Amino acid sequence: MSKKYDVCAIGNAIVDYEIEVTDNFFDENGIEKGLMTLVDEERQRTVLGAAKEKIRKKQGGGSAANTIVGMSALGGKGFYTCKVADDEDGAFYIDELNKAGVDTNLNPNNLFRGITGKCLVMITPDAERTMNTYLGVTSDLSVDDLVPEVIKNSNYVYLEGALVSSETGYQVALEAKKIARESGVKTSLTFWDPAMVKYFNDRMKEIVGGGIDLLFCNIEEAKLYTGGSGLEDVKKALKGIAKEFAVTLGAEGSLVYDGSEFIEIAPFPAKAVDTTGAGDIFAGAFLYGINNGLSHAEAGKLASAASSAIVSKYGPRLEDGQAKEILGKI
Repeated sequence: MSKKYDVCAIGNAIVDYEIEVTDNFFDENGIEKGLMTLVDEERQRTVLGAAKEKIRKKQGGGSAANTIVGMSALGGKGFYTCKVADDEDGAFYIDELNKAGVDTNLNPNNLFRGITGKCLVMITPDAERTMNTYLGVTSDLSVDDLVPEVIKNSNYVYLEGALVSSETGYQVALEAKKIARESGVKTSLTFWDPAMVKYFNDRMKEIVGGGIDLLFCNIEEAKLYTGGSGLEDVKKALKGIAKEFAVTLGAEGSLVYDGSEFIEIAPFPAKAVDTTGAGDIFAGAFLYGINNGLSHAEAGKLASAASSAIVSKYGPRLEDGQAKEILGKI
């Protein structure tokens, strides 16, 4: 019997504020370029105040949310478990999920006091992204927010690596994986960011413990997690923890392991203006593909095409009509 959802994703609900800056902005405000940094509310307010004239737009974000919205745009059926506050950004976030056709645990009539998480995505002319994130109420995402019946009625549960940055999020990931395993649902994980692997390595290894059915990571994250010095080391090590995996290699494309053989996925030509969300849409397109009759090679090609579309524009989500265009390439 087919499941109701292709994927039940679990992660942090974050509203992205896209900001165009120069390297001088980082020097003036004491920001380390190229990293995702978790900050407190006061620090984020200060940076946002300094950047208010440079804001391009805001939109719903969060790695797993970008993935599930991308999968939905391509035609998949997804559910997103998260937490937002009873504020303007919270209402905005719910509205965006609804418009994307993604079901959620959020109830507009029963939200939480506090502040919805925000990420200041600072983009420089070289297309590099630097993020300052205040998690807000999403840092209190708990096992009570899980919907076990939804997990059981999904082909995959998809866990965002950022969950390891909070004690409650870490417990959510462990419990969701436990429910999935007991129900015969496949588990999928994205390392999400090198900082999660580097600074929360013990928690990440606990989540991976016992194996993952499908792992997504970039080459830097893979090397940090496995201790490997190159791609060959990484390939060997990842086979010991994941039945299948996809490693993105930036401009060199990606490498997919389908459980028996390695598949090299060529990159699609793109003029990068913003790399935000490239890995997220790669995972979303790949999950759409393997849930809807594509081989791993075909799913990888679709994911590569989707990633090239994302880096060629500002923001982590597809524009209207882009999904149809991407599917037409495959």
